[in-house]
Amino acid sequence: MVNDKTLQIRPIEARDLDRIWELIYKDETPEWKRWDAPYFEHWAIPYETYRQEADGHVGREDMWVIEAEGTVYGTVSSYYEDAGEEWLEVGIILHQADRWNHGLGTRALTLWVNHLFTTRSTVRVGLTTWSGNERMMRVAEKVGMQLEGRIRRVRVVDGVRYDSIRMGMLREEWEQRQKRNVSI
Repeated sequence: MVNDKTLQIRPIEARDLDRIWELIYKDETPEWKRWDAPYFEHWAIPYETYRQEADGHVGREDMWVIEAEGTVYGTVSSYYEDAGEEWLEVGIILHQADRWNHGLGTRALTLWVNHLFTTRSTVRVGLTTWSGNERMMRVAEKVGMQLEGRIRRVRVVDGVRYDSIRMGMLREEWEQRQKRNVSI
C-alpha cells in the first residue's frame, strides 16, 4: 500500500471485487469510457460471468485500486512494452465522473509512478492517451512526463480524427525531481 493524506493505492483484495465489477463491467456505456481509449470497444460483463474469473485480480502487481476515504474509485495499472523490462507503460482510470477534476488522478498517478520507479529497475515510465483527452495529458505533465511522440490522426472518436499521444519520464528525470524535493 502507498498513500498520501486521504488517498491510497494498493493491491486488489477480495473485498474489492464487487466494487470493481460495478465500476468497470456493470454498464455497457460508462461515462469513463468516453475518455479512456474510446476507440476500443467496451463490453459489460454479467456479474456471474465476471465472478468466475474475478479472483485472478486479487494481489496483482500490475493493477491496483485507488481508494479515497474508504471507497474504491478507480485503478492504476502497468505493463512492459518490451521483453527487457526497460519500457513501462502505465494507466489510470477514475471510474466515477464526480471524482474528476479534484486532483485525485494526479495524486494517484504520482503515487503509482513513484512506487514503480522505487520498486523496479525500469528506465522509463510513460503513458499513451489521445489528443482529445486533455485532462490526461495535463495529469501526465504534472507528474513530470513530457511529450515523446504524436502519431497524427490515428484515433477516431465519434467520427473525428485525433492524435495518439505518448508521454513519458526517464528514471534520471524522476531522480532529479526527487532531489529537488518536487512532488511528482
